[in-house]
Amino acid sequence: MSNKELTSSFIVVILLFNLVILGKAEIYIVTVEGEPVISYKGGINGFEATAVESDSDEKIDVSSELVISYSRHLEKKHDMLLGMMFDRGTYKKLYSYRHLINGFAVHISPEQAETLRGAPGVKSVEKDWKVRRLTTHTPQFLGLPTGVWPTGGGFDRAGEDIVIAFVDSGIYPHHPSFSTHNTEPYGPVLRYRGKCEVDPDTKRDFCNGKIVGAQHFAEAAKMAGAFNPGIDFDSPLDGDGHGSHTAAIAAGNNGVLVRMHGFEYGRASGMAPRARIAVYKALYRIFGGFVADVVAAIDQAVHDGVDVLNLSVGPNSPGAATKTTFLNPFDTALLSAVKAGVFVAQAAGNGGPFPKTLLSYSPWIASVAAAVDDRTYKNHLTLGNGKILAGIGLSPATHANRTFTFVAANDVLLDSSVTKYSPCDCQRPEVLNKNLVAGNILLCGYSFNFVSGTASIKRVSETAKILGAVGFVLAVENASPGTKYDPVPVGIPGILITDVSKSMELIDYYNISTPRDWTGRVKNFKAVGSIGESLKPILHKSAPQVALFSARGPNIKDYSFQDADLLKPDILAPGSLIWSAWAPNGTDEADYAGEEFAMISGTSMAAPHIAGIAALLKQKHPHWSPAAIKSALMTTSTTLDRTERPLQAQQFSESGTMSLVPATPFDFGSGHVNPTAALDPGLVFDAGYEDYIGFLCTTPGIDAHEIRNYTNSPCNYTLGHPWNLNIPSITISHLMGTQTVTRTVKNVAKEETYVITGRMAPAIAIDTNPPAMTLRPGASGKFSVTLTVRSATGAYSFGEILMKGSRGHKVRIPIVAMGFDR
Repeated sequence: MSNKELTSSFIVVILLFNLVILGKAEIYIVTVEGEPVISYKGGINGFEATAVESDSDEKIDVSSELVISYSRHLEKKHDMLLGMMFDRGTYKKLYSYRHLINGFAVHISPEQAETLRGAPGVKSVEKDWKVRRLTTHTPQFLGLPTGVWPTGGGFDRAGEDIVIAFVDSGIYPHHPSFSTHNTEPYGPVLRYRGKCEVDPDTKRDFCNGKIVGAQHFAEAAKMAGAFNPGIDFDSPLDGDGHGSHTAAIAAGNNGVLVRMHGFEYGRASGMAPRARIAVYKALYRIFGGFVADVVAAIDQAVHDGVDVLNLSVGPNSPGAATKTTFLNPFDTALLSAVKAGVFVAQAAGNGGPFPKTLLSYSPWIASVAAAVDDRTYKNHLTLGNGKILAGIGLSPATHANRTFTFVAANDVLLDSSVTKYSPCDCQRPEVLNKNLVAGNILLCGYSFNFVSGTASIKRVSETAKILGAVGFVLAVENASPGTKYDPVPVGIPGILITDVSKSMELIDYYNISTPRDWTGRVKNFKAVGSIGESLKPILHKSAPQVALFSARGPNIKDYSFQDADLLKPDILAPGSLIWSAWAPNGTDEADYAGEEFAMISGTSMAAPHIAGIAALLKQKHPHWSPAAIKSALMTTSTTLDRTERPLQAQQFSESGTMSLVPATPFDFGSGHVNPTAALDPGLVFDAGYEDYIGFLCTTPGIDAHEIRNYTNSPCNYTLGHPWNLNIPSITISHLMGTQTVTRTVKNVAKEETYVITGRMAPAIAIDTNPPAMTLRPGASGKFSVTLTVRSATGAYSFGEILMKGSRGHKVRIPIVAMGFDR
């Protein structure tokens, strides 16, 4: 064998060895010593400070030579560390994080990760983990056209020049919700420095003035083998629908006609229709996303100069090395984002109505719960025996003053062998006899396939239409606990009977009216009926209600599920049956595949409502901190529905059906958002980076060394107790004897005198001091709240502080405490 052949063979062996190593490899997020750009105060020869004061309105100039030079220095250090530790070809660096955290994402073997953990200068090594999506009329419901938009110059100025970032599944840029054809031209936003990627197919970029930035992040997804370029798109294009939906809720154009199947369902609008959209795609159709990609997207968004960040995303599970809910690369990056002046809205999660199901934990984030607003789409089915069965749907009616024959899918099979295809689902028209279905109403069964997503109402409608049916009925015969039934717009008459007892009435009527021979074959179809119209919503006054799926508190401080001294969620916003933009190629919801609009539910839909409203507040109060904006939203929210009764929450009854129960702050946080009041809150509870570090340093169970590893900040500042963090809520998970809590408020209006009162459930006594305070414009004042255990009930008690101003302002903060005997 020649030397050349020997060398070639040796290279092949080395490559194969590296492939074996990398075959076992996984993605790790590594943080290292040294300040990121956001907090570097100098001290390294040749590199001047890049940080700005946390209480300053000034933003970091990322285009400055100072920042560029220091960023390169950090990336060079990352590369040097990896190059010193490992042979070339045995690792792959995916990202360098330089602006919000100092670290990198790398693809290495578990053995290499262990080696890194012991390397000098390495502070943490965490295996990457997955995130998932937390999957219109609402501007009118929230009072925006009459109460908020006029103060900003009308809808055509609402959110002007405010940039909202969406870390989501991308965007469909050709949608009318993002069009600039019928709007006043958009000028440049000079402070925004994001870039627009070019579509690899059309060779055109994704931006148009309304959309100012479009980038995608998929290195971790690709390295994990989860990315499929055929359906995920290696560009900012939305391959899912979710990203377009959330972007349009927050910042979509005003008055966009919602039209499907030839019917009009009104006009949709974003909360801040003139705000700009910056897209940071890090979520994908089937698998969701990876924290390494999401952190890279957040890091880039803040670097680019966005004002508001919307995260309709949450972790599947904690990172393997994470000890506390507040300290991990994801939440730490968001802490730095808030330090940079970016308001962060995150979906609370969809694990409700069960307790401790939140996926958004930290005090610097606005965690948003989902409400049902005042629309329902009810329909009815009239049987030939005169009975009327209630259901839901979004469809036209069958012809007036006529009844039509019912034919059940199982009775019109072409061949008995097709039962393996679950024919009662009505998903496959080719297995049903068109001659027997045409001109009749097709009866189908709502099986578990609809719950799992392998069957869809859209497909039932298509099957009925192909077979010539005049309409269809879907009957729920067995209710799966927790199943959520949403109406779906269809082009032919259709209804979903969700009540099992009503479905049984339909089936009984059908069987009695349908004679069969001795083999069970139908002789004649004699059951008849008609389907009502349900194209327009029914408005009800008992709204808002906390949606069944919306995640509930108490908040947790660690993954042993120990209760935190911090209330979550923070606020409630519409999140059920929300009409918004969709990507025609998106299949996140099978019922809306190929459509331009979708009406879906989730805290994913609630978060962009808050992001858009925060943009309106930022427009009116450009110098307010993220904490001040969050305070204004929380203290002006309402705990009453439209009938002036206390908010209710959807909950499961003992029988498994949905019922309504009195809602608590664990359901709604401070209450349902009131945008008009939030614009002029009177007082704000402000907090900054040092306050959040103080919160971490006083939370039991969090090690000071761990805090320094993640934040580069020492525990020099203490709050005494975590409940002394200056936020507009008070939570004490373990109250013994008497505790006094302090709060500081700042007057952001004219001089006003506030009377301070407190009320609490009987198990805990409450006292406030002083009873009143007068504050001049811009002045701050302190008050204290003293809570004393009267009886240890082993359950949480709820209450509130109300500050009534002489000029009409009302400031309310919730109190949550559990009393224990000494």
